[in-house]
Amino acid sequence: MLSIVQSPNKVLSQKAKPVTSIDKRIRDLLREMEETLLSAQDPEGVGLAAPQVGKAVQIFIVKQSPKSPLLTFINPKIESRMQAPHEVHGGKTKTKNKKGVQLEGCLSIQDIWGVVKRAHGVILSYQDETGEQHKKTFDGFLATIIQHECDHLEGILFPKRVFEQHNHLYRSRKNAEGETAFEEITL
Repeated sequence: MLSIVQSPNKVLSQKAKPVTSIDKRIRDLLREMEETLLSAQDPEGVGLAAPQVGKAVQIFIVKQSPKSPLLTFINPKIESRMQAPHEVHGGKTKTKNKKGVQLEGCLSIQDIWGVVKRAHGVILSYQDETGEQHKKTFDGFLATIIQHECDHLEGILFPKRVFEQHNHLYRSRKNAEGETAFEEITL
């Protein structure tokens, strides 16, 4: 299992390099990323990009829910976005603040959440773990995760999107009952 890199680590702000060969090194990285993603708890991780484990290569994996299959994306490129934006959830499971607004979080930025509007759907070209090329449409929560993870490959963390959209950031903490509570961060 790999350690998840935390912001402000430099690798998180770098543009990831394309994968030129899906060899043993890449297959080992994918296996370790899967172990790392599946072990992420409180909140449970739903996506993990290679820069989040210190590797600046264009790879991310997604496991939308415990019952969903693990999806692998190598050298992904968003070809187009369906412009019906909605509030989204990003690289962590869906979480709502006290106002009932869906928040996006990231395994590389502990306890920080924000509202990000993302396209409802994307057309994505990518390679799978065998090197086969695909071009598929994804929508809903899966499209949200894909956009969040593609941002990682561009060196963009979700707070940048929050600020671009003039939205708010929140800090999470456990209250006396052990439940997650959110406080707006004032900058």
